[in-house]
Formats: sequence, structure tokens, C-alpha cells
Amino acid sequence: MKKTVVLAEKPSVGRDIARVLNCTQKGNGFMEGKEYIVTWALGHLVTLADPETYDDKYKTWKIEDLPMLPKDLKLVVIKKTGKQFNAVKTQMNRPDVKEIVIATDAGREGELVARWILEKAKPQKPLKRLWISSVTDKAIQQGFSRLKDGKAYENLYRAAEARSEADWYVGMNATRALTTKHNAQLSCGRVQTPTLSIIAQREEEIRNFKPVPYYGIQAVTSKGTFTWLKGQETRSFSKEEVERVEAALKAQKKPLTIDTVKKSTKKNPAPSFYDLTELQRDAHKVYGFSAKETLSIMQKLYEQHKLVTYPRTDSRHLSSDMVDTLKDRLMAVNVQEYRGIVHHALKGKLTLSKAYVDDAKVSDHHAIIPTEETPFLQKLQDRERKIYDLIVKRFVAAFYAPYSYEQTTVTASIDQNRFQLKGNRVLDQGWKAVYEKEIVEGLKAVIAEGESLPLLSVKHTEGRTTPPGRFNEGTLLTAMENPRKYMKGSDQDLLEAISETGGLGTVATRADIIEKLFHTALIEETGKEITITSKGKQLLDLAPSELRSPTLTAEWEMKLEQIASGKLSKQEFMKEIKEYTKKSVHEIKQSTKKFSHDNLTGTRCPDCGNLMLEIKNRNGKMLVCQDRECGHRKNVSKKTNARCPNCHKRLELKGEGDGQLFVCVCGHKEKLSTFNQRRKKEKGGKATKRDVNQYLKTQQKDEPVNTALADALAKLKLDQ
Repeated sequence: MKKTVVLAEKPSVGRDIARVLNCTQKGNGFMEGKEYIVTWALGHLVTLADPETYDDKYKTWKIEDLPMLPKDLKLVVIKKTGKQFNAVKTQMNRPDVKEIVIATDAGREGELVARWILEKAKPQKPLKRLWISSVTDKAIQQGFSRLKDGKAYENLYRAAEARSEADWYVGMNATRALTTKHNAQLSCGRVQTPTLSIIAQREEEIRNFKPVPYYGIQAVTSKGTFTWLKGQETRSFSKEEVERVEAALKAQKKPLTIDTVKKSTKKNPAPSFYDLTELQRDAHKVYGFSAKETLSIMQKLYEQHKLVTYPRTDSRHLSSDMVDTLKDRLMAVNVQEYRGIVHHALKGKLTLSKAYVDDAKVSDHHAIIPTEETPFLQKLQDRERKIYDLIVKRFVAAFYAPYSYEQTTVTASIDQNRFQLKGNRVLDQGWKAVYEKEIVEGLKAVIAEGESLPLLSVKHTEGRTTPPGRFNEGTLLTAMENPRKYMKGSDQDLLEAISETGGLGTVATRADIIEKLFHTALIEETGKEITITSKGKQLLDLAPSELRSPTLTAEWEMKLEQIASGKLSKQEFMKEIKEYTKKSVHEIKQSTKKFSHDNLTGTRCPDCGNLMLEIKNRNGKMLVCQDRECGHRKNVSKKTNARCPNCHKRLELKGEGDGQLFVCVCGHKEKLSTFNQRRKKEKGGKATKRDVNQYLKTQQKDEPVNTALADALAKLKLDQ
């Protein structure tokens, strides 16, 4: 009997599919049953070849050898995961295999993972496509009952391949050109450079901002504090005007006359479900998690625990075919912690409006919601539980009534001076009851039109206008998602294109872009605020002008969408990319601008004698030789997950070898040997050196990045 090979993207998903398809026989990198053989990738098993594959001269970085423009880019098997590629290839080419089902992530990058493996394995067999948004048993069974023809996704593959090859041509050439021109590790690309530019623009706004003082008046009565109005504004920029009005009010001592009392009922429905970016924003705001951390936690909740749907989605709506599953999902989360809020939701009608269910607003994947799996909350780590809690409450809240309140606006006057008082009275807590938020009410006193209220006092208020805030990870994600504000001079089509394609990067790659900017010392964090470094400012000055604007990404994404829909050929797009690459390299070569290190230390490199640079990133500090060809580096300090015994904040580990020392911001210091003894005592005398090392390594492991350019650039030391 002929069998079908199923290719999953990761082992965990492969094992789930194998269980559903009754593949119980374990092999080397696959599982087999009577009808199916399930095998898996490890993210990318195949990537674009390095430049030296095309010519030996590219082994050495020289500006005169640029641009590098091979006619066709070659694929190579990634050595690190070559064993698994061979396992996949062997199963695909078995004589008893009749067809192959692509079961990688349902999206552009998932398609690329599978197709590149197929390009190198060359099985020459019919293709089918599994397209699902969660990996529960039910979703897998339904997906296999309606497999799609692989040919329907050819254009999606071409678009993914074009994006990856374009990043190779532009990213590799621009990075080599800048690095060799200035003998400093300078990396740029069509997403990371405009993202850096957005941060720089915000810094410029803050630097150029001039605060302006403003003034106001508050009239205190027995029934509330009224605010003086100038037109429709509650403040004036004229100090003299405010002082004149204040003096007149105090001198005349006239009462306030109530002119109007207007009441209106307001309703606020529950927010839409989460997409990845919105979830990353909330996780950063509520828990301080980085975008990368949130994505990593989500992958575990999706793959390992099966508790949430596909995380890398840009949709905040559900498709209509999911409506029948909503009750099952509510019942699944009806566990002790959520029993009260779920019970209330189940009592109502389980119908959702177009604000939550809309086929037109669902792209590759629907919004992130809980699956039909019942959670065992005690099995989740603290961070996993926090993210799951956000998702469950956002889901349940959609079944509640809107939050409604009565808004009262009172206007009053003394001669020609007008005043206003506003207050709300809650009518129905609605969905806000899910979050148990204490709602502060105002204006409890009864006020009638025509009433006269004596003034108890008149208060002078003042303040100053404030500049826009610096970005944090949450607000930077918002700017990346909608960068129109930073595309001055762009035409309407491009502005619409950047909105339609979701802005800079994708929901799947934004976290990695931000992380890379930190890692390469182009930006740094103070508390939660992100600032651009001197290196970042200089890079923007040195990079090709078009690479600095989101406009280039908008143009590319518009054309990639056209390739995916069959309206543009990949060849035509790549011809434009090669022309742009030539132009960028020429611009860098002709530039007369200079790069200078401002982080030089007095420490000399033990290998070449050059002064070393101090590099700061999220993981700590290190000294790196300024000569990129030398590359010597030494750790100065690193942040750990070890906690201070006094204030319980994270400790920093300084020094090397036996002299390593834990230091806390509160002033606590502790030798590594003392820390080891304390850990041993806490564990009842059973802790070993290995236990301590494991403890220090309990930081979240990053998910593999699904971009070919990232794979290529990972080989470069771009953190100087």
C-alpha cells in the first residue's frame, strides 16, 4: 500500500500530527503508520548560499568586489541540521510514497520552509497542502479531511522566495559595503533601518520640542469643582488673561449659575480579540515582557500545551466557520480560576457581532483565542500563565454586554465666564467585570438647571506642554505596524500599501527586528524607554537614503502581494531589486562621510593591540576589539535570572573565572562561590555546580527565526 509523507515545521507539531494519524512506529527523524509517514523540519533546513559559494574572492570582504549579483541564488542545506534534512529527504524519496502533504505553518514563511526542502530533496511527487490555525486533534482531523492542491500555493511560494532573495541582495551588499568602507560592523536592511529611523525621528521631535506654559482656573463649590473654559479649551496660554479673570472672580464673589445639565448614555463594547502585535503590546504594558519573550511564550502555549491558536497572526477577527466552536472553547476554560466569568458568559447568547466575526478581516489566520483543550494551570510556568490569562479574559469579555455609563455634562457661568463639570455614572459594568476593575465614579451630587452655587474658593492652575514620549517596545510595535506618520512625501498608493500589508516587517518578524537592533548596539533601553545610540545615529547617516524610509518596504510589500496573487512575475521584481542593489552600493562607495567609535576604552586587545570597544546590550556588557578582522571579545558583565536575597531584583554577574561577582542595584554583592553555597543550602544540600549553571541559564530560549537573511547574517559578528 502506497503511503503519504507529511512534512511539519517543528518536531512538536510533527508528533501531534503523527498521533492523530496513528503513526506509532518511531524512526530516525520521522514517525510511521499504515497510511502516513510524518517527518519534520527544524525551522529552516535549507537556506540561501553564502556569497563565497559563487566566487572564492567573496571569502574576504572587499569593497571593490561589490555589488555581489549572482544571476540565480543557490540553495544549500544548513550543516547544523543536515542530519534531519537527510531524514526528510529519505522519506520523501521512498518508492512506496505516493504523495507529499506540506504541513508547515500556514503562511508565506511556512511555505518557504517546505518548498526549499522540496527543491533540494527533489521527490517529484504530487503535493497537497494542510492549512490549519491550531494544532488540536480536532483541527488536524478537519484539516486532513479538506486538504488543498499544492499548486494553489505556487504564487505564495514565489512571493516568499522573492522576499528572501531581495533581502539577500540588498542586505548582504549594503552590510558588506558599509562594514568594509568604515572598518566597523554596520548592518542595515529594508526593515531594521527604517525602524531605526523611526526611533531617530522621535528623538528629533523630543530634542526640538519647546515646552510652553499654560494656565487655568478651578471654581470649587459644594457640588463639585468646575473648570473655567476659554472657548472649548480648559486652558489658556496667556497668564495675564487667567490672572485677570481669577482676580475678578475673587473680587466679585458672585455664585455660579447652572446653565445646562446634559445627560447621555455611552456604551463601550469589549475590545476585539488579540493579534500577535496587540498581545505583545499588552504583555509589555502589564508585565514588562519584551516582544521576543511574548512570542516565545506563545509558541509554547501553542505547540507544547495546545492551549491557544496560531500565534503569528495579524487578524483580530474570527471566521464564520468558527462560530460553532465558541461554546466548546468557553467550556474548556471553565476551570476554577475562570469559572465565575465563564458561567456569566454561558448564561447569555453565544452570538458575536461583526466586530468579532468577519470573514473579510481574516487573512491567513484568525485572531488568537483559546483552543478546546482544558488547561491544567498548575502545569504552566508563571510567564505562560500570565499570557494565557490575557488571552482567556480577552476572549471571554467578547461575550459580555458593553460597558455602559451615563455621562453628565454641566455648564455654568458667572457673567461672561463659562465653566464646565463632567462626571460619569456606571449603568452596567459589562465586560469590565471580567477584569474586576474598580471604576471610579464622579459627579454624585444632584445638580439642576438654574441652580445657584456659591463659590467656596477659586484656584489657579498651571502646567507645561510635554513632548511626545520616547518609544518603549509596545509603542514601537505600534509605529512599525502603522508607520504612515514617518513616510513624509509618499503618495497615497504607498500609504495605503503600507497599511494593507501591515507596516514594517510582519507579526512574525517584528520581535526579531527589535531584538537585533538591541543586539547590534544601535538602540539601548533605559527602564522601558528606547533610545538610539551614537552608532545608530551614524549608521542612519551612512546608509543609503531609500533604505532609511518605510517607503521602500511599502513598495516591496505591494509588489510581493502582486506576486502572491499572480499579478506580477518574480523575475520582473528581482530585476528591479538588482538595479536597486547596484544603486545602493554605488551611493555607499561614493560617500565622503566618516564613522567614528565613541565607545573606545583604555583597554588594549591582547591579540592585536588595538583599543577595545565597550558594547552594551540587553544581556550585559562586553569588550570587543575595534578591528573587525581581529574580532577578540571579552565579557565584562552579564545579566542573569539569579535574584538578590535582599530586594529580589535580577543580579548582574561581573568578572571571569573564580573572581566572578554577583552585583545588585541595591548595593548587594556576593561572590559566585558564596552564591553556590547559598543555592546548595536552599536545595537541602543537593545542589551541584551543574545545578547552579542550569539555574543561571533559565532564560527563555529564542525560537528559530524563519527568515533566510537572518540565517545568513547570524554568521556575521554584528554586535560591534
